[in-house]
Amino acid sequence: MAIVLVAMGHSWEPLRGDSRAAAALYMTVYTFHMPAFIIISGYFSRSFRAKPAQIKRLVTGVAVPYVIFEIAFTLFKRWADDDPNYPISLLDPWYLTWFLIALFIWRLTAPIWDIVRWPLSLALGIAVLASMTPSIGDDLDLQRVLQFLPFFVFGLSLEPKHFQWVRRRQARILAAPVFVGALAVAYWAAPRMNAAWFYRRDSAQELAAPGWAGGVMTLAMFGCSVILVACFLAWVPRRTMWFTALGAGTLYGYLLHGFVAKGSRFWGWYDHDWLHQPLGEVGVTLIAASLITVLCTPPVQRILRIAMEPKMEWAFRPEVPEPIAARNTVRR
Repeated sequence: MAIVLVAMGHSWEPLRGDSRAAAALYMTVYTFHMPAFIIISGYFSRSFRAKPAQIKRLVTGVAVPYVIFEIAFTLFKRWADDDPNYPISLLDPWYLTWFLIALFIWRLTAPIWDIVRWPLSLALGIAVLASMTPSIGDDLDLQRVLQFLPFFVFGLSLEPKHFQWVRRRQARILAAPVFVGALAVAYWAAPRMNAAWFYRRDSAQELAAPGWAGGVMTLAMFGCSVILVACFLAWVPRRTMWFTALGAGTLYGYLLHGFVAKGSRFWGWYDHDWLHQPLGEVGVTLIAASLITVLCTPPVQRILRIAMEPKMEWAFRPEVPEPIAARNTVRR
């Protein structure tokens, strides 16, 4: 459900200039859809202790797809955008690949957050400082890595009982007026606020704001995002649904839909006037939701598993059984 919202948000981006309602929906969804994705990623990283098997999985399941898709997206841009000299750079993530390099860094730091006091406060402090520091630059999209870090750390601190709290009947009832209120605020803010704040890829100064505004916005948006993530999770069905199994393929859908999202801009699909009418906007939304759903299905996973989840046994040394490794350590 979170990845469907990501695709819908990307489909609304070219519609914001002609529709205040589309801009309000865009801002509301962007407040919580990536934070939800990152919080869930943090939650499922709680057991990460940098063991050899976990490092191997991190390399094959995150680092290798990052390299493959960074190159693939660059080649796609060269062809589709008629820009043959666009450089390939693994240090400057293009479009969606920032999340992979961010996840790689966040997961490596997971053991640190286990041992420090007040991990969330520390992560928020880092995010605040990043939002006030334009000199960080674009390497590895570190602004996003640091500004989104608190959501990952927040996910690390969650337990199953916390998800049960937000899925109670009272929470589900309360979530509806909260979302309505968020949409109303977004409708008011749409023509007044720079949506780039939601991307977390720039410092305050780069958004033509004073440095202190970065700290204020970081904390305020973190609070708003966590509230809306809780409301979103309150509406997630408890029982197994037809789409439940598709959750295993969200990274496939996330990366693959980027070719369509960017291609729609390169090839001028949004130049048709009817797409900027209410019926066209609804149609675009349904197409985006359907496409991302198909891209998460098992057949797509089977076809692209060699790129997304390669085994790469040839690249790693055989694992030494734990008792032998322990004895070797003692001898040394």
